[in-house]
Amino acid sequence: MKPLIAVPIGDPAGIGPEIVVKSIANKDVFQAARCIIIGDKKVMEDAIAFTKIPLKINIIKKPSEGIFEENVINLIDLDNVNMNELKLGEVSGMCGKAAYEYIAKSIELANAREVDAVSTTPINKESLKAGGIDFIGHTEIFGALTGTEDPLTMFEVRGMRVFFLTRHVSLREACDLVTKDRIKDYVKRCKDVLTTLGVKDGTMAVAGLNPHSGEHGLFGNEEVNHVTPAVEELRAEGFDVVGPIGADSVFHMALQGRFNSVLSLYHDQGHIATKTLDFDRTIAITGGMPILRTSVDHGTAMDIAGKGIASEISMVEAILLGAKYSPNFAKQSL
Repeated sequence: MKPLIAVPIGDPAGIGPEIVVKSIANKDVFQAARCIIIGDKKVMEDAIAFTKIPLKINIIKKPSEGIFEENVINLIDLDNVNMNELKLGEVSGMCGKAAYEYIAKSIELANAREVDAVSTTPINKESLKAGGIDFIGHTEIFGALTGTEDPLTMFEVRGMRVFFLTRHVSLREACDLVTKDRIKDYVKRCKDVLTTLGVKDGTMAVAGLNPHSGEHGLFGNEEVNHVTPAVEELRAEGFDVVGPIGADSVFHMALQGRFNSVLSLYHDQGHIATKTLDFDRTIAITGGMPILRTSVDHGTAMDIAGKGIASEISMVEAILLGAKYSPNFAKQSL
């Protein structure tokens, strides 16, 4: 049986509904997964109309009621959007609240093991705030609703996997967070995530923070004081990890297959490497949770919402990656 993937439609005023419609019509998606869409019927009918893709909507209450045939959208309709108030491309509290409710329903299904993974579409932080939702993004929502204190983010693109030691903090604060204890903790947790995905062989590389990894303290001592000691202690404990390796070469080496993953030491270090390689196919996986979540790594693109020109490539890749990893994830989670 093909994996069951829950797909919340994201912010109704953004491109989420459109890329969901286009993805459901994609033959690779149909062959790899059984998709359960969580959204609003009226919003999806509108997206079908302006994309001119002839899909049929099948309203269901639970995933087991799905009709998994080509060109059929199996939709759990939360009926939470007033179309008279919906303005595509604009920040809206109604849409922020609706987007949160779609995600929450998806997580509920995954927590109950009614679906094998969740593949998310973009949401808008301003709309969330306007809707009274006290979360800044997907990761925080998933963490709270799965009881996960600090979920890990991993990007995958063309087989290259990148983890992040820090996320949305200033560069100054990110540098201060590069400590031996934090690196050791993250490497161990990243290894656990890889295991749940079925990636058990290979070496993890830790990127350097400073140019040329600081040249033994000539310009920056984070590598000398923190990164190298962390790697040495991890290796002594039996972990297959190397580093620090200069950030100007480590990602290229990982792409060649030298490493099964890279621990990036700050947000943009890894984002630039992956998105420059292939922006559309850089997919986020949230790890360290009891459920599997994959996601597009682009925004709501409010400027093109409703025009029928949004690319579905990232959404397609997110669903395919969820389908790829969910069998291994299920085995490790038993």
